[in-house]
Amino acid sequence: MPEFRTETDSMGPVRIPAEAYYGPQTQRAVDNFPLSGRRLAPGLIHALGRVKGAAATANRDLGRLAAAAAPLDARRIDALLAACREVAEGRLDAHFPVDVYQTGSGTSSNMNANEVIARRAMELAGDDPATRSIHPNDHVNLGQSTNDVFPTAIHVAVALALRDELIPALTDCAGTLQSKADAWQDVLKIGRTHLADATPMTLGQEIGGLARQVDLAADRARRAQAAVLELPLGGTAVGTGINTHPEFGARASQILADETGMAFVEAVNHFEANAQRDGLVECHGQLRAVAVSLFAVANNIRWLASGPRAGFFEMKLPDLQPGSSIMPGKVNPVLCESLMQVCARVLGNDQTVAFCGASGGQFQLNVMMPVMADATLESIALLTRAARVFTERCLAGMEANRPRCEAAVEASLAMATALAPVLGYERAAALAKEALAAGLTIRELCRQRKILPDDQLAQVLDPRRMIGPR
Repeated sequence: MPEFRTETDSMGPVRIPAEAYYGPQTQRAVDNFPLSGRRLAPGLIHALGRVKGAAATANRDLGRLAAAAAPLDARRIDALLAACREVAEGRLDAHFPVDVYQTGSGTSSNMNANEVIARRAMELAGDDPATRSIHPNDHVNLGQSTNDVFPTAIHVAVALALRDELIPALTDCAGTLQSKADAWQDVLKIGRTHLADATPMTLGQEIGGLARQVDLAADRARRAQAAVLELPLGGTAVGTGINTHPEFGARASQILADETGMAFVEAVNHFEANAQRDGLVECHGQLRAVAVSLFAVANNIRWLASGPRAGFFEMKLPDLQPGSSIMPGKVNPVLCESLMQVCARVLGNDQTVAFCGASGGQFQLNVMMPVMADATLESIALLTRAARVFTERCLAGMEANRPRCEAAVEASLAMATALAPVLGYERAAALAKEALAAGLTIRELCRQRKILPDDQLAQVLDPRRMIGPR
């Protein structure tokens, strides 16, 4: 079998790998953009298959495929829909070679999908691909433009990744933290503000605060999902809907909603939906907030586990790997650091998405869509994987160091806070300074100076009376 075949498009002949389902426009893109070696994210390829399938179904139901310039019969329509499903299921990923950094509208990838689906559909129908009985433009792209298809596929891919990947990962992370918080409600420890000793609390209260932080991050991921539920499909080139049926956008959006279980709807205004990617900017802004939250959680846990001799060491993290090439026995909080690096990358991706949203949308089209999609889907994938690994290999195995926590409470000068209602702020502050200078605890100094009767002092300096309103 020959290694290459030659096909012709409107610009002339093109040599294409013989086994490739894609055609000349895809090959031109491969030749024109040998840039990063990064292809479209698989989720975006699969979303293109979903969108093409919804479009073909809507066009079938509206009678458009049977009335096309080259009408399709029922057998070929079924083959077309089957080929769309194969793309959506990830069975044809190898035939999507176009680089992320391509034409700003995503035309190369839209045509990649059109060509792959057309050729595979002809194969399924038993037709000779050379006849083009199922045409990439006339049939697969019927009633569509890259300008409404590509952003629709981005929205579908992002919404599904948020629902199926990131939100469950964040929910599991929050649940694991909360289970630790529930177990450690009686572990007394010292609070810290400004990295300085503050009043007592419990380790459960502290970890419960982190659990709530991640729970709110999951809510933000849900809001990110809501920002991309309007679909541009039906606006075609500039938002007017030229060359499509008036019901096409609504029907195709409903098909996507029914198939995915997501509340996708046709865009309220196609001129806005085609021209701007503000919804994607909003979506990634929520991901930025998720990254900020996860960074703070990982960093706090890293601090709490610092030591074991010269740090806080109020928690013990699982030993996962040697921490130093020179210091024997050293173990580092590697998963905290890994998650923090992921969050830093997501913050950088947010800058990319915001810049592209602000600078790339002129008149009826944003010409920075492929990199916006890549950054957003990368952020979701990184946050998902990092949160899952952090939960399973770090949070699930961390333990409270009760003796260390409780020893720090008794040693803390912040215990003087409990004396303020009895002795007044100024006198309590003076005692704290005196205890520090003398190397005594607040309790020891008060007993030495007989500040209060022993029974009253024991009651006032009972740290369990300090962990809630009183």
